[in-house]
Amino acid sequence: MRILFLSDNFPPEVNAPASRTFEHCRRWAAAGHDVTVITSAPNFPRGQVFAGYRNRLWQWETMDGVRVLRVWTFIVPNEGFALRILDYVSYMLAAIIASPLAGPADVVIGTSPQFFPVCAAWVVSLFKGAPFVFELRDLWPESIRAVGAMKDGPVLRALERLELFLYDRAAAIVSVTHSFKEILARRGVNPDKIFVVTNGVELSRFHPMPPDSALAASLGFEGKIVAGYIGTHGMAHALETILDAAALMRARPGGDDFRFLLLGDGANKPNLKRRALDQGLDNVRFVDTVPKEDVPRYWSILNVALIHLRRTELFKTVIPSKLFESMGMGIPVLLGVEGESAAIVEKEKVGAVFEPENAEALVRELIRFRSDPETAARWRERGPEAAKAYDRANLASSMLDVLHKAVNSRK
Repeated sequence: MRILFLSDNFPPEVNAPASRTFEHCRRWAAAGHDVTVITSAPNFPRGQVFAGYRNRLWQWETMDGVRVLRVWTFIVPNEGFALRILDYVSYMLAAIIASPLAGPADVVIGTSPQFFPVCAAWVVSLFKGAPFVFELRDLWPESIRAVGAMKDGPVLRALERLELFLYDRAAAIVSVTHSFKEILARRGVNPDKIFVVTNGVELSRFHPMPPDSALAASLGFEGKIVAGYIGTHGMAHALETILDAAALMRARPGGDDFRFLLLGDGANKPNLKRRALDQGLDNVRFVDTVPKEDVPRYWSILNVALIHLRRTELFKTVIPSKLFESMGMGIPVLLGVEGESAAIVEKEKVGAVFEPENAEALVRELIRFRSDPETAARWRERGPEAAKAYDRANLASSMLDVLHKAVNSRK
């Protein structure tokens, strides 16, 4: 099968869309399929082209058996909604224009969270006479409303009409959560063409390992309980809650036992660093994005993983992919997200859930984590076993089955 995948994020970028797309595509290529990805020059999240790449009209490379066609896009620092939209639109147009270079395709996939790559995939599928598959990673544009990036108005309503149009044109929709499927069905989308393939974990990379003591020492974490957040520092993540918890912890007896690590980049990171500096939070350490191969080393030095999103109805429907990585590593989870992801944590018994945007609740869970080592040990033991149900190899196979169905239905 000739698979053409459109995603504006791809390795060496290390965010969730890039990782999921690559891990699926490389397995499809290993299974004998002809896989091509149209993407941009790597630049997320800073809006700066990675070393070794240039923002050319187009350029080819091969990554683990996957052909990668990188196209020119309007790359700007991650500042301002309007500039990001220009980036998204430029990718959509460039991907459509460059798609003849990718050759024929039996199926064309477009992935969200924002759906300009999905728009491009639909147009390209028409040119190539192939079925179009919509990979739904986020309910965009609803997530724009949820983080307050845009107010209700004609533009949002137009985007919502486009969203429903794309759902209708898709031969299949691959949703990363069961909640998304339920929401689409309530909005009138045919549930028979919606398939759930959750996010998962690459167990060959994310597995229990001894703490990297040299790394911990370099960060000043020796002898400390390390609570860490690893991921994008965006508006949706409300990481101010972690800073507030760090401030509360400093004022508690024994609070100096804790250190907080925030690793990653994003639009809100400069604000977070200024706030930590203004509050004198010497128990918080910021680390910029590290290469993909180094991420497990940082997981290894955590005693507990912090996963957090803003408190909104929409985020009850999402499952942060870092949940599965922490499970695979055997790192207990403190989850500040309601809904489907909270149900996973409670069902799998890999950690505890606290109210989002409630720093005092987070501090209580951290204190409980320290005072109840037996429960913490059970969470550590349970994580790797529970992660097997979210093995990326099996999930890639499940999505490949969906692609076969889409192709066969067209025939």
